[in-house]
Amino acid sequence: MNFFLYYTVPFIIVLGILIFFHELGHFLVAKISGVKVLKFALGFGPKLVARTFGDTEYSIRYVPLGGFVKMLGEDENDEEAKSLPPEEAKKSFENQAVLIRIAIVAAGPVFNLILAFILFSGLFLISGQRVIVPEIGQITEGMPAHKAGLKKGDIVVAIEGKNIETWSEMKDMVQPSAGKPLRITVQRGDRLLTLTIVPQPKVVKNMFGQETQTALIGIVSSGKTIKIQFGPLEATRKATIETWKWVKLTCMVVVKLFQGVIPLKEVGGPILIGHMAGKLAQDSFINLIPFMAIISVNLAILNLFPIPILDGGLIIFLLIEMVLGKPLSPKMREIAMKTGLFLLVFLMLVITFNDLSRIKIFKDLFQYLGNFFG
Repeated sequence: MNFFLYYTVPFIIVLGILIFFHELGHFLVAKISGVKVLKFALGFGPKLVARTFGDTEYSIRYVPLGGFVKMLGEDENDEEAKSLPPEEAKKSFENQAVLIRIAIVAAGPVFNLILAFILFSGLFLISGQRVIVPEIGQITEGMPAHKAGLKKGDIVVAIEGKNIETWSEMKDMVQPSAGKPLRITVQRGDRLLTLTIVPQPKVVKNMFGQETQTALIGIVSSGKTIKIQFGPLEATRKATIETWKWVKLTCMVVVKLFQGVIPLKEVGGPILIGHMAGKLAQDSFINLIPFMAIISVNLAILNLFPIPILDGGLIIFLLIEMVLGKPLSPKMREIAMKTGLFLLVFLMLVITFNDLSRIKIFKDLFQYLGNFFG
């Protein structure tokens, strides 16, 4: 019962909402563009429940690992769609202008980014944000802060005249300033003191294990935190920054994967998502909100990969059609789609292997097989 409540339910909720928003993007833009939508499905396989309203059949299917929107004329090999009467032909996907078709295809990933923004906005508006205050808890002897006269308990209130409210704001000011004198204003008791500190350059490893240069002054946070509440405007501003931060980080991870900096074995999939969702739900179901927002950003970026069968691959086909003035030949599209399907299946197998390798029973089994086959 606990497994169902804390792992299966969160997994279905997270994946269901992400897929729904993705397909909703395709669906709404298609409808607005006058394209006839035949099916809107959550999941794959046999239908669990289905209802038809207007031109569209809406269904929930047994396998909750995806979804799809089927439009009239979407399949270029559909002979029935080619022989439609003029009024119906106007509603065909293939008969729309290239830019409209690109908008329909791109709407899925865009809606995933919108979902992330909505989730972050709601989280900041309702729960605010807990931040570490810029109070010094410890000073390293011999480092710039110690030499400048900073003391334990000092609270940094400004750097170079810019107000500082959180520890992260202070780090953002210090880290890129190696060798550059900084005027730091601190509150010590009921006094304000302004000291000049020259951050010391240091080579450290970033989150990808690569060496990068930063700057240190030799202080450690006291660990005290405060909760900041945001109004609607500030919450949306923070949500925009947070969404963009995760877009950049996801793109950076993808680049590092192709560069070989991050090994492919670190990539996770649905099983890892379900495991993480379950762990977060055990602490609090509200933890699923930022998690869902981050996964939604990941889904948006990954769907824009220029791989045939994904949204990004279809957009590439349409851009080629725009340049050439005609679509690629059916044979070329078929070859590209089969190649894309092969790559996708290969990637899913690798991801599934990675996910199973993180589960102890499978980890032991893979290790045994590895030893057995030498």
